[in-house]
Amino acid sequence: MNVRITLRVDGEERSTTVDSRTTLLDALREHLSVTSPKKGCDHGQCGACTVLIDGRRMLSCLKLLVGCDGSDVVTANGLGAASGKSEAVRDPAGELGGLHAVQRAFLDHDGFQCGYCTPGQICSAVGMFEEAAAGQPSHVTTDLADERIVLDDAELRERMSGNLCRCGAYVNILAALRAAQPRSPAGRAPSELPEDGA
Repeated sequence: MNVRITLRVDGEERSTTVDSRTTLLDALREHLSVTSPKKGCDHGQCGACTVLIDGRRMLSCLKLLVGCDGSDVVTANGLGAASGKSEAVRDPAGELGGLHAVQRAFLDHDGFQCGYCTPGQICSAVGMFEEAAAGQPSHVTTDLADERIVLDDAELRERMSGNLCRCGAYVNILAALRAAQPRSPAGRAPSELPEDGA
């Protein structure tokens, strides 16, 4: 059975008519010509298709499009200055780079090799930072009573473990994640803060 779905993709309202069994990934790539999310495994095991749906990271290969009617979907293409997001960063020359802070960190730290998994890695990282800021613990969070999540290397690895890199660029991805961590008002990443949080 075909259904008409309307959703917002990277800030633009889009509509399409698809079979009710169509996944968000297939609709994005085949019906809406949004190719940033990649089809890696098509079974929810690699993370190459990760997008943000209403601000939460999700695997688009497992999400049916009918469940996204009216949703706001953001791909790696929709992050940064082009989308009006405040996380856009300035390049060293002072020009607006148009990139989200996570995108800039991946470039600065060579957090990719072939680049196939990179859009999913970036969307997952943006969602991961939001989850940590909201106080959502992971399996390796050391102090569940503390509302402030310290994003040390173990936390970053655990929180990004659903995103695989076929090229093995994990060392550089971790360096990019460290650099992209949201800063406190004092200008330090959460993992750099002293115990009292000052």
